[in-house]
Amino acid sequence: MNYKVIDRESYYRKGVFRHFTEDCKCSTSMTARLDVTELAAYSKKTGTKFYINFLYLLSKALNSREDYRMGYLWQTDELICYDVIHPTHYVFHEDTETCTPVYTEFSEDYQRFYANALRDVEKAKQTREYGLDMANHPNWFDASYISWLSYDSLNVELPDGYLYFAPIVNWGRYREENGRLVMPVSVRLNHAIADGYLVAKVFRLLEQEIKTFTKRL
Repeated sequence: MNYKVIDRESYYRKGVFRHFTEDCKCSTSMTARLDVTELAAYSKKTGTKFYINFLYLLSKALNSREDYRMGYLWQTDELICYDVIHPTHYVFHEDTETCTPVYTEFSEDYQRFYANALRDVEKAKQTREYGLDMANHPNWFDASYISWLSYDSLNVELPDGYLYFAPIVNWGRYREENGRLVMPVSVRLNHAIADGYLVAKVFRLLEQEIKTFTKRL
């Protein structure tokens, strides 16, 4: 885990950061439907799992900008940027109706990431422990699939004043609309390090990643 300390005086969001860490501590979130027609077709044609393919593209998109890799060290009151962030995703156990976190390290090498994610998911299926370990995984973001519903809106609440900068991303089942497959995706970021533009940018980056990824066929 490597990171750099951000100089707050030269930080390009200096004024916004000060306001939303001192005057108005809050987060900002957005839900939009993402066209995943090509990604679903790619997954079917290659015999790969749509879930892991999307998780890979999401991780790649979030790692492409420093804004999504920010962190806060409360012990030293430092704003930092991690070199890389990794997804914490989840396995749902039907028998107990509980979840187990799955820690998969991000790699730009798709084959490596895919194999690791498969292994990590299978390992998590063998336990019923919650096992969340945020203390030893500070540069990990939350990626949660809500498989039971193709929803229209979702909001994730964190305590006021809690300077949690890692992205929280949820997505639901995709559904057909006008001959296309669309999937609800929700992105939550702390307002101190992201505004509406940067939240919306996640969707634009995902669209581009899907387009580039599926062109390989």
